[in-house]
Amino acid sequence: MTGPILLAVAHGSRDAAAQRRVGDLVRRAGWLAHGPARACFVSHAAPSLPDALADTVGQAGPDGVVIVPLLLSSGYHLSSDIGAAAARAGVAAAGPLGPAPELTTALSDRLAEAGVPDGAPVVLAAAGSSDPQASVDVARQAAMLASARRAPVAASFVTAARPSVTEAVADLTARTGQPVAVASYLLAPGLFQDRLSQAGASWVSGPLGDHPAVAGLVVNRFLTAARTAGMARPPARRYTAA
Repeated sequence: MTGPILLAVAHGSRDAAAQRRVGDLVRRAGWLAHGPARACFVSHAAPSLPDALADTVGQAGPDGVVIVPLLLSSGYHLSSDIGAAAARAGVAAAGPLGPAPELTTALSDRLAEAGVPDGAPVVLAAAGSSDPQASVDVARQAAMLASARRAPVAASFVTAARPSVTEAVADLTARTGQPVAVASYLLAPGLFQDRLSQAGASWVSGPLGDHPAVAGLVVNRFLTAARTAGMARPPARRYTAA
């Protein structure tokens, strides 16, 4: 054991491809963090957060585990599920991944992979939450992406908040008179990603997945939480593209 365990917690999906994508991201983060990293899920997939937390705390003790939510904004799962579980177990927990410059990098690369031209208007499509802070977080990420692209970017939500992705695509198309792209602000494939293709956009980017910038962000959140809790950590590796 070289340091605390990075316990990454994703929302979860019954889609096997989504589970594999989360696993890929966590393995890449573990390599960058130079230490053990494990994935678990709030719902719809195994191992569950309670089971994984009990296992890791049993192995390393509460001072040997750091929870990193694989959530792109604040919301119910962060506060009520993950935060409450961390408090009960007495383990350190990081904040949500977004908003963050690293996500701007990943979003920009995914848009380029989808063939979206520079300057095209973009709708940033987030999962959505009834928590108002989640909408604020997504709006901040949209503003960061707009600044990087020097083009209009509008926030939208697949569920639980407005505007919907379809509404945002129609509005941005009317305002700009240009073809609009949808930037998937999702980590993994599944039902929400599938819905993006029905929004009427000219392009739809793939989920963020195990993009190197996302993996690096997971490690940054982990190291920050570990330092705050007074845990010693070895230096993290830097990702170098092949």
